[in-house]
Amino acid sequence: MDEFTAILRARELVGRVNPAKIPVPLESYLAEVGCVLRVDSDLSADEPGFSVTIGGKEHIVVNSRDSVERQRFTICHELGHVVLKLPSQHGGVPLWSYSKRPLNEIFCDVFAAELLLPYRLFKPLADDALIGFAALDDLAESFSASVMATGSRFAAAVDVPCAFVISQERIVRYASRSKSLRESEAWIAPGSGLPPGSVSAKANSAAGIESGEIQADQWFTDWRRGGMLLEEARYLPRWKQTLTLLWFDDDEVPLLDGEHQDSEEEQELKELDGTLPWPGRKKRRP
Repeated sequence: MDEFTAILRARELVGRVNPAKIPVPLESYLAEVGCVLRVDSDLSADEPGFSVTIGGKEHIVVNSRDSVERQRFTICHELGHVVLKLPSQHGGVPLWSYSKRPLNEIFCDVFAAELLLPYRLFKPLADDALIGFAALDDLAESFSASVMATGSRFAAAVDVPCAFVISQERIVRYASRSKSLRESEAWIAPGSGLPPGSVSAKANSAAGIESGEIQADQWFTDWRRGGMLLEEARYLPRWKQTLTLLWFDDDEVPLLDGEHQDSEEEQELKELDGTLPWPGRKKRRP
C-alpha cells in the first residue's frame, strides 16, 4: 500500500457512487461498501470511532459528541480501513495527532479526504478561489470538512504551484503539493524542523493567521530554482499544530537557468500574430 494506491481506490469508490451534492452525502458510500453506521454516545472523548466486523458485516461506530465535521471524517477514515483492508493502528495515538502517526492511518486520512472532497466537485471551486486560509475556511464549510483535510486537498488539486504543510511541535509531519511543485521536485521533508525564518515558526507563539514572504529554498530541500514564496500560517494551540499554505505569487514555478534561456529563445522566435497572450490568474499576496 502507498498513498497513490489509497487515492486510486478512493476515486474508484467515488466514481461508483458519483456524488452530485455538496456536502457529499455519506450514506451512498456506506451502502456501496456495505457498512452499517452506528452513532455511539458511550465512547470516550478521545475516541472518535472505529470499525468492526459483526456477523460478517462491517460496522462503523462514531462518537456522537464529536462535531458533524469530525464524525464525517471519522466515517470516511474508517471506510478507508474497510476498503483498503488496512488494520487499525490507532495504538493510543489520537486521530488528531501527526506525531508518530502510523502509515495505515495516514493512508486512511488521504482516502477520507478524497471521499469528502471529490475531485470533480472540488477542483473547479478550488481553482476559482483566491489562495489563502479564508478560501480554505469557505471550502471546508461548504463541504462540511475540516480545514486540515480541505487544505491538503486544495494543494493537491489546484494548477498553481502550491503546498499545504501540517506540522506538530515545530516538526513537519505531512506536506501536500500541487502537481507543478511535485514535477519541479519541490520537496518538503517530513521530520524536518520548521524553517527558522518562516512565518510558521513565528506563528507557533501566537494564535491566528500570520502571513509573509520567504525564500523558497528555506522550505524546499536542495532547491536551485530560487524565487519567493508567499506564506500563510495558522497555529492551533490545542494540538500544538501549525497549518501552512505556501505558493508562488506569479502562479509559476521559477525556471532553472537553462530553462529560462530556452524560454527567451522561444519567445524571440515566435511570430507575432496580433493576439496578446492572456495573463495568468494572479492570487493575492498575504
